[in-house]
Amino acid sequence: MIRRREFIGLLGGAAAAWPLAAHAQQPDRVRQIGVLMGTSESDPNQKALVSAFTQALAELGWKEGTNIRIERRWADGDIARLQTQAAELARLTRDTFFVQGTPGTTALRRAAPTTPLVFVMITDPVSSGLVSSLAYPGGNITGFTNYEFSMGGKWVEILKEIAPGTSRVAVIFNPDNPALAGQLRSIEAAGPPLGIQVGARPARSATDFERAISAFASEPNGGLLVLLDFVTLAHRDLIIKLAAQHHLPAGFTLRVFPANGGLISYGVDSTDLFRRGAFYVHRILKGEKPADLPVQTPTK
Repeated sequence: MIRRREFIGLLGGAAAAWPLAAHAQQPDRVRQIGVLMGTSESDPNQKALVSAFTQALAELGWKEGTNIRIERRWADGDIARLQTQAAELARLTRDTFFVQGTPGTTALRRAAPTTPLVFVMITDPVSSGLVSSLAYPGGNITGFTNYEFSMGGKWVEILKEIAPGTSRVAVIFNPDNPALAGQLRSIEAAGPPLGIQVGARPARSATDFERAISAFASEPNGGLLVLLDFVTLAHRDLIIKLAAQHHLPAGFTLRVFPANGGLISYGVDSTDLFRRGAFYVHRILKGEKPADLPVQTPTK
């Protein structure tokens, strides 16, 4: 028969174990993911990409409203709004960020310098100072690039092939995005061997695009190349309209441009990048560190 003192000791030990058992049976806390997009929420193409990201997470076991909460923010193609939205996400998110493009990644790094971050569609994260190297990112940021610089020459070749009379090319780009500098250099180097004079045409707003394209179109035999950025993406309908209005053959780097009426594009499968980005977010939520996840290049 158990003596009274032994019984009390057994009872006390069991009581001490109850909180531990209860804790072990509790589900993991809801994880917080901040998603920052540089374009508009009303953009069906961009919404579809974010949906591909969340669907891929669900396939990996992360279901919104169950074990994750996703805060989505959209910058509407405005750099000032991008900064504001990044700061807001930094206040609301503690687990990881998922972001499209260099400006958004830079804004989030400034707002939350230690929170893990996965990017997609950045051309040169090393020279932009976001990672130490592709193989060993070294910090709290990793992700997926979208182009190699050699593709700049391919864009020039395709434009020349589709419009053989082209002897002048204006490269339309957002000057606030430092990652575009390498692409611009590769295009400038590819032009002369093909008999094409290349000129940079920076633009940040609708007014800038109208002024730059209209001025360039005043002389004959011109063509356009439009570098991908959240600003050019947000203003794609205007750019496509201006190119058609001035009879300028225009090459783009994303399929959504010709899908909306542009002439031609050569680039990567954006949906694939967003789905692959979800896998990196999954690995981070499972405990891996961005520093140990190499930056990957496109495969489609």
